[in-house]
Amino acid sequence: MPKVTFLEERCKGCKLCTTVCPKNIVTMKTEKINSKGFHPAGVIEMEKCIGCAFCATICPDCVIEVEK
Repeated sequence: MPKVTFLEERCKGCKLCTTVCPKNIVTMKTEKINSKGFHPAGVIEMEKCIGCAFCATICPDCVIEVEK
C-alpha cells in the first residue's frame, strides 16, 4: 500500500495538492496550524491512495513524499 508523508511544518497551505488528487483524499487539516501559521495538507483514508504522486509533483515546496 502506498504511503504519503507531509512535512507539515514546511507546508504553506497553497492547496495545489488537493486539486490534483484523483481520489480526493488530500485535504487541509483545518484543526491544525503549523509554526508558519498555515493549515497543513494531509491525507485522509490513506488506504484509498493509489500512489500516483500527483500531489508530490505539483507541490512547489517539496513537502510531500510518496512511497510505494
